[in-house]
Amino acid sequence: MEGYDTFVDSWSGASQDMKVIFTGLKGFLDSLGGVMFDFIGRPGISFSLRAKHVRQKERHLFTMIDVIDDDPGNRWLSVCFYGDLISDPEERGDLVPGGLLGEDGHCFDISEPDEEVVAYVKERLREACARASE
Repeated sequence: MEGYDTFVDSWSGASQDMKVIFTGLKGFLDSLGGVMFDFIGRPGISFSLRAKHVRQKERHLFTMIDVIDDDPGNRWLSVCFYGDLISDPEERGDLVPGGLLGEDGHCFDISEPDEEVVAYVKERLREACARASE
C-alpha cells in the first residue's frame, strides 16, 4: 500500500493520539480477515485509508478512514461508510449526502481520544465488513 508507511512514520505534532487511533483502526480491520487496503494521500486536505472486502463486488470500498489534515499539528479522523452497510443505533454519525464517492455516506468524526467512541466505530467497521462480504 504505497505511501501508507511513509505517512505514518512521518506523522508528528500534537495529534499523536489520533495516529494511535488511526493505526489501531487499520489493525482492527486487518484482524477481520479478507480486507484489502488502498491509501490515497492529499497533503493539506486528507489522507484516506480505504478498505474493501475481497468478496465485495459492487463497490470499491466499504469504509474510508480519513485523516483530516486541516492543520498537521491538529489532525482528526472521519470514518465513513455507505449507509446501507451499517446501523447507527445511538445516532452518533452524520449523514453526508453524496459524500462517499458520490453516494450518501454515514460518517463518524473522532477528534479526541475517546475509548467509547472508538469502540462504537469499531463495531460499525465490523458490521460494514460483514455486510460487504456477503
